Amino acid sequence: MNIIYLSSEVTPFAKTGGLADVAGSLPKDLQQAGVNMHIFMPNHKNIDKNKFNLKMILRKVRLKLGKKTKEVNLFQGYLPDSTVPVYFIDKELYFNRKGLYQENGQDYPDNAERFAFFCLAALECLKILNIKPDIVHCNDWQTSLSIIYLKTIFKNTPFFQNTKTLLTLHNLAYQGLFSKEKINDLFLTENLYSPTKLEFYDKINLLKGGIVYTDLINTVSKTHSQEIQTKKFGCGLDGVLTQRKDSLYGIRNGLDYLTWNPATDQNIAQKYDPDSLNLKAPNKQKLMQLNNFPYQEHTPVISIISRLVPEKGFELILEKLPEILNMDLKFIVLGQGLPKIESQLQKLAEQFPEKLRVHLKHDENLARYIYAGSDIFLIPSKFEPCGLSQMISLKYGTVPIAYPTGGLKDTIIDIDQNYEKGNGYFFQNYTSSDFIKTLQRALHCYHNDKIKWIQAQRNGMFQDLSWTASAKEYIKLYEKLMVNKNVATKSCVKAIS
Repeated sequence: MNIIYLSSEVTPFAKTGGLADVAGSLPKDLQQAGVNMHIFMPNHKNIDKNKFNLKMILRKVRLKLGKKTKEVNLFQGYLPDSTVPVYFIDKELYFNRKGLYQENGQDYPDNAERFAFFCLAALECLKILNIKPDIVHCNDWQTSLSIIYLKTIFKNTPFFQNTKTLLTLHNLAYQGLFSKEKINDLFLTENLYSPTKLEFYDKINLLKGGIVYTDLINTVSKTHSQEIQTKKFGCGLDGVLTQRKDSLYGIRNGLDYLTWNPATDQNIAQKYDPDSLNLKAPNKQKLMQLNNFPYQEHTPVISIISRLVPEKGFELILEKLPEILNMDLKFIVLGQGLPKIESQLQKLAEQFPEKLRVHLKHDENLARYIYAGSDIFLIPSKFEPCGLSQMISLKYGTVPIAYPTGGLKDTIIDIDQNYEKGNGYFFQNYTSSDFIKTLQRALHCYHNDKIKWIQAQRNGMFQDLSWTASAKEYIKLYEKLMVNKNVATKSCVKAIS
């Protein structure tokens, strides 16, 4: 089957977040499983054509976009270490910019037109290249317009007859909201601006449109697929998602074991696996050295790698951090975020120079040492659609502490509740007191029950969190769409606005 995978960012070409990691990993495993994958993404300014050996395969192709005609170039490359082709929609007017979506914290004012062009150009290029899609697999609001176009503008186009669509929701908080006056910039007719289609509280909502029109939907963990049907996690779209619940699935994101595996990681002090956990010690020693801490074998090292924003749990942490730092431990923070949170952490680092190190930056090399050298890893997020850091920490035998939400609930098992499979700790109530109690529970085990602690480490390291396992679930959805090729989409009919 031919799968066209549309994403606004793909690792290693361009990245702002986890979407790029998924788009750069999942298609590889799908291709290896026998699926014919083709990726389309914008040709962003920061993509190095020479480094990735990109070749122009279409030049100055004229596309009719509504009442407008625009030219587009198309480059082609491949995902590294794979046979998956990647096609780059090239238009300087829209994509020759410093940022992917914004500059200086401000969204580009023409984002609606930019991604409308990308979606339409990708579909038109498919026709020119004669790549007939069985399924168009879209990701988040930036590519939702492809679904809308296929179900409206291209509805009666023979080339796309029987083409089905899948929409993956990575982060429901970003919905592609634009003023209703932008409808013409999207090359759509005004009748699509209605409560059962794209209208959302007096605005256009592209993600809602994708949800309404797509054949199937999935989010990036089973728990999150249930959460987003509630007001707490639905970001205003819980109603439309509940209407589509029979078409909504949860598939956990995977971890790329070629990139994240302590048994093969060339960028840590000492490789190790579940049967050689004693070799984790040199990594702890190196981490202490990098942070100018004296090496103390039995002193626990607690770490967090995250955006420094409230939803990642930093208000919870900051409330109790002085109390935590009075315990016998070391604490390391890596990440960037809100200036207020950065400032509070820096002040605490000055107050507790023997206990706390704060690194306000993105640094993958340091991150690898943190994962390999820490004893405990914190993920106190209020919500987490899937999460990547807990999967890395589990693979590296660093025991996580988290709140049971989204993908965290699907990947972490409390060792005190299930000794045979337990790999971490949960605090069940989102309060600072429950968080501290859970941390103390973990520290007690670390100091007093080494057999149980090692059991948690080994359980996490043996757990199959690979993309291979997740790819099998995506193939099931693809097969479901192929079987139902002649079944009409059950679109949402309930007004949300």
